[in-house]
Amino acid sequence: MTLSTEQLMLVEQRLSNEKKSTGIVYLLWLLFGALGIHRFYLGKTRSALGMLVLTILGGSTLAVSIGAFISIGASFLIALAVWLLVDAFLIPGMIKADAQAKRLTIANEIHNMTSPKFF
Repeated sequence: MTLSTEQLMLVEQRLSNEKKSTGIVYLLWLLFGALGIHRFYLGKTRSALGMLVLTILGGSTLAVSIGAFISIGASFLIALAVWLLVDAFLIPGMIKADAQAKRLTIANEIHNMTSPKFF
């Protein structure tokens, strides 16, 4: 698939309108990271649900505060904290991968709109 210069400009223009904002992702990570909201925003639903489950399990078992449950709840929350720290470094790559996937989708749409149809 070869696109003209005008078509490539259209792809980049649409991409700049549709791509995720790094600032918004980091703000969501900072404010609601333990709930996985930044991952929901980036379309990473399964891992976002995993973070949400860790938060709920960690918080609820820690709130029960009965002997061994304290260490279990703390273990969940420590794992979540490590995951959040790692996410701080993974966010730029996730945004880049999302933009790349959108670029390809947009380019395919434009190519399909402008290519001649033979029936």
